[in-house]
Amino acid sequence: MEVDTVEDVTCLDPELLQLPEVSPFALKSSPQLVEDLFSQWLSLPETSHLVKSLIDDAKSGTAVNACANFSNSNTVGSNSLPSMFSGVSAPPLSPRSSSGSPRSSKQKSCPSALGSPLKLASEPVEEAIPQFYFRNGCLPTKELKAQCLSKINLLFDNPLNGLKINEFKTVTKEVCKLPSFLSSVLFRKIDIDCVGLVTRDAFIKYWVDGSMLAMDIATQIFEILKRPGCRHLTQVDFKPVVQELLVTHPGLKFLRNTPEFQDRYAETVIYRIFYNMNRSGNGRLSLREFKRGELISAMQHADEEADINKVLRYFSYEHFYVIYCKFWELDTDHDFFIDRENLIRYGNHALTYRIVDRIFSQAPRKFTSEVEGKMGYEDFVFFMLSEEDKSSDPSLEYWFKCIDLDGNGVLTPNEMQFFYEEQLHRMECLALEPVLFEDILCQIIDMIAPEREDCITLRDLKGSKLSGNVFNILFNLHKFMAFETRDPFLIRQSGIGLHREYIRLSMEEDAEDASNGSADVWDESLEAPF
Repeated sequence: MEVDTVEDVTCLDPELLQLPEVSPFALKSSPQLVEDLFSQWLSLPETSHLVKSLIDDAKSGTAVNACANFSNSNTVGSNSLPSMFSGVSAPPLSPRSSSGSPRSSKQKSCPSALGSPLKLASEPVEEAIPQFYFRNGCLPTKELKAQCLSKINLLFDNPLNGLKINEFKTVTKEVCKLPSFLSSVLFRKIDIDCVGLVTRDAFIKYWVDGSMLAMDIATQIFEILKRPGCRHLTQVDFKPVVQELLVTHPGLKFLRNTPEFQDRYAETVIYRIFYNMNRSGNGRLSLREFKRGELISAMQHADEEADINKVLRYFSYEHFYVIYCKFWELDTDHDFFIDRENLIRYGNHALTYRIVDRIFSQAPRKFTSEVEGKMGYEDFVFFMLSEEDKSSDPSLEYWFKCIDLDGNGVLTPNEMQFFYEEQLHRMECLALEPVLFEDILCQIIDMIAPEREDCITLRDLKGSKLSGNVFNILFNLHKFMAFETRDPFLIRQSGIGLHREYIRLSMEEDAEDASNGSADVWDESLEAPF
């Protein structure tokens, strides 16, 4: 046998043979001996049987268990080679060195063409995990889809197989389950070619195939209102909805002959929506903000309630009337702008000059009027909503920014004292018993219970039900005196509310009409509204 072949044979580690009668050093130094032993093993009948069985297993595709075959073969041929493969069927031996000491052992490896003696790990079975997140909501069930298609087929059963805009309201309410005054917006969303007709196939493509059916109602309305390519809503997107409400709602029919007040009402409703829902104040209403607000329930309420004044959230006409009349009273020159001197007269001079200066410095909110030193109607709406309800989060954020002079996110005693000093001066001028700031500060700390006594954060204010009183103490004298004296009548007058203020203003208007010669007003009792 040539030398090259001998070198290939010597790759078999002599120590693994474990022949007690032959020294491992002798095997390493005599490659020919290893070759002779291997040839002898190959000539055994048991070895021939082993090789044949391995070949048959390989051809049949069954797993080749070399270790078991080796074990069986060695058991049969143990007389011929008593110690050559005696350790194969047993667990692997610990590594051993040439000196035989287990402490200084060194692991040795032996490549084998028959496979590893270790058990093969079973391959992991891939388990199909069902989809659990859907961007546009869970897919509709077959039953829901079938019911929807059944209603669609029923409503679109006409010779033209389509509906005009004045016929589409039934589809909006019965199929889409949306408020009826969204009908025109939805119609134009589908009728992209402006042909004036929405066919059955076009509606199914948009509502069913377009995944609208699977969305929640807030996402549906958001997708209907927003413009293509936008990810937010602006004030312009709400105008068609409020205009449709003005045209169709029975409680707003009396405004149909006054387009100017229709526009003012629509603007006020939209301003109120963004005041409460657009908490970032950037004029872009996100889907998350849209879902957090109560606009959906207010829309549904407005669609079901014939008296629009009972829809207190956003759509009440009485609320609009009070807000607009307050603005008109302060706007003495009627240029639709208000300056500092105008705003000082708000609430019968209830506010201090310092808080008015902070408002006009645009600390709580940047004016949209774009006229130096003047606020527009939208700015006034935000101010009045914050002033009349200081318990809401938007109001707390508005006034917090006013009092936080350095803008560091906390109200310090020095900042609060700066605004209270004018209150104290006004009490002295009116011969009222003054309340020292030290006592006021202790009272504020007791009401708010802040985490730190040396400052108050916005989080502290939002966690207390008495936070509105803190701002009244600092800059609204009328409401502060009502709170300080605990006079029920004064408290009632200071928190008169938009509904009661509407009654007062309407009575004043009726009285003015009567003085001008109107006899209709005397037919009704002035006590009735109360």
